[in-house]
Amino acid sequence: MNREPKYFIVEAGAMPEIFRKVVQAKQLLETGEARTVNVAARMVGISRSAFYKYKEAVRPFHDMLHGRIVTFQLMVRDEPGVLSALLNVFAGTGANILTINQNIPSGGCALVTMTAETSALHMTVEEMMLSAQNSPGVLRCEILAG
Repeated sequence: MNREPKYFIVEAGAMPEIFRKVVQAKQLLETGEARTVNVAARMVGISRSAFYKYKEAVRPFHDMLHGRIVTFQLMVRDEPGVLSALLNVFAGTGANILTINQNIPSGGCALVTMTAETSALHMTVEEMMLSAQNSPGVLRCEILAG
């Protein structure tokens, strides 16, 4: 029984341009920069029929995670203040941290798993992950589940 996955996460640069333009048009409608589908489609250079054909099939990754519980896995240095700074990064984004689990450090590093509710984020999940990745002492940040 060979089941094909229903969903894929694809890097934006590898997607057909039409999908990216549909997402742009949806964002124009959400922000009010375009009041109608016709105007949004024209602004991004696609037809209304293309917009309607793909509008339910494509959405930004952060939209898929918005309002959901997301589990992150981070590799951090075993140094004083690293976890505290990381928690401040998460708090500053509006994420509500539900659980934290840190393994016993080994070789100067520790694996931290954090689960957060993301509905109140002030930024995208990608931006939050980049902020966490750039926090002093964080070696890696990735999503485990969401």
